[in-house]
Amino acid sequence: MLFRQSLFQSVVERLSDEDVGCADEEAEIASPRIHGMPGNYLADSLTAGFQEATRLQEAYLSLMEDDGFYEAPPAPDPPQDPAPVMPAHLARLSIEEIADDLGIAATDDREKLAERRRRFAKLNHPDRMDAEFRDRATLRMTIANLLIDEAIRRLP
Repeated sequence: MLFRQSLFQSVVERLSDEDVGCADEEAEIASPRIHGMPGNYLADSLTAGFQEATRLQEAYLSLMEDDGFYEAPPAPDPPQDPAPVMPAHLARLSIEEIADDLGIAATDDREKLAERRRRFAKLNHPDRMDAEFRDRATLRMTIANLLIDEAIRRLP
């Protein structure tokens, strides 16, 4: 506290002295550069013109050009999938052959017939076959389902 000044007056005087110092700091803050950091950061690229940005991009892309020092190896040929082989059981399309594959017995109950249907479907379902063999698998599943449904219908 200064002599013959009130506390309020001394605070106002100190704040006015600090305002003079802040004016210099505000001039420094207005600069887009970060003091103490190298000048090649984002602030420089924002102030660069369109032509400058294009020049920088061209310089970067010129580094990526092939100067003949590196030659990429030729791309290998894609592997050829071998032709699918038809499972032997798909050649058996007659009702007798499919009934033999199912193995339906006169003593089978509903649960046993359902189990036979599931086991047959695991080997013969069209969704499990290659596209070339789906028609045969569909025919086998259709006949097998007819045989099993007929056996279920005859149960007491």
